[in-house]
Amino acid sequence: MTRKVYMDHTASRPIDPEVFEAITPYFKEIYGNPSSLHSFGLDAKKALEESRIKVTRLIGAEKPEEIRFTSGGTESNNLAIKGVAYRNKKRGNHIITTTIEHMSVMNTCKYLARQGFEITYVPVNNQGVVDIEKLENEINEKTILISVTYASGEIGTIEPIREIGKLASDNEIYLHVDAVAAAGKIPINVEDEHINLLSISSNDMYGPKGVGALYVKKGTKIHPFIHGGGQEKGLRSGTENLPGIVGMAKAAEIAEGEMEAESKRLRLLRDKLIKGVLGSIERSYLNGHPTERLPNNAGLRFSYIEGESLILSLDMFGIQVSSGSACTTKTLEPSHVLLAIGLAHEEAHGSLLFTLGKQNQEEDVDYVLEVLPGVVKKLRAMSPLTPKEMMK
Repeated sequence: MTRKVYMDHTASRPIDPEVFEAITPYFKEIYGNPSSLHSFGLDAKKALEESRIKVTRLIGAEKPEEIRFTSGGTESNNLAIKGVAYRNKKRGNHIITTTIEHMSVMNTCKYLARQGFEITYVPVNNQGVVDIEKLENEINEKTILISVTYASGEIGTIEPIREIGKLASDNEIYLHVDAVAAAGKIPINVEDEHINLLSISSNDMYGPKGVGALYVKKGTKIHPFIHGGGQEKGLRSGTENLPGIVGMAKAAEIAEGEMEAESKRLRLLRDKLIKGVLGSIERSYLNGHPTERLPNNAGLRFSYIEGESLILSLDMFGIQVSSGSACTTKTLEPSHVLLAIGLAHEEAHGSLLFTLGKQNQEEDVDYVLEVLPGVVKKLRAMSPLTPKEMMK
């Protein structure tokens, strides 16, 4: 192993040094409970409310009180979808989502289906873009919620959220957006895009793990699932994770300031990586939309070999990547997202996901482009599926 090149930022990111510095006092000095009335509690409460303001700015919300802090993107998605379902079931029992959602959305919808709710999964095209016409055709008088990812963390495709938001608004249906993969990387404006609920995660913005937020537009009726002392406007009881929340807010503040420049830098690296791989490795392909994709995402696939073998082989050279979402690696089944864009099982199994981050530089991309062709060639030579003419 000659060097370390980490390109698995969808799974986890290092905490930003400025975030770490911002968090430290809340472990040793400002350790009061935000619900306490004394001065220690008031100092904590002030930090909590200032954190809401910073997150509000990142997503273009109007009111800080519309932000509810959670333990992460998975909890935010569960609270949004189950919360709307149970609070509004007298109005209707129909929920529309898509075939490429994160497992925290897919499994929540499967759970609700067992509770008597009707779930419709709208297909996407071969680049992962939601078919709005088909989505519109699925709306009926019992539809209470549309839940769509802002951008797929697995294939990078950015969805037409503004058009979906207008469609939902025109039909008086709540729109929930899972923006975990998108927040801090591309501009989001919940007001302009007619979003009622939006999930984000701290760790996906170089903040601490175990903290996230759910934006709940004023007037949106949802049911709480954690009951207790009534924290977070009664929607998420329990003493707030103040160090985590302060860290998330600092990460959001940094992301807002750096987004334009960092996204431009990452796009250049991403495009060089994609072009270099497709130009040097026969039978390699890009997953997702070629241009309307997250600036740091390069999802690629290679015929005749499996992604897991590529991951292990690249790790021996100090390169860390993934085969898709970290939340789906516990199963041997191919990614449902890749199957949803029309890939065969063997094509989906041959996928690699490169997600770049702040510490990645051009020399990292050069190193991957130097190592990867040889790794692919070696694994194909070992595969019984590889055509003989390709090994000449």
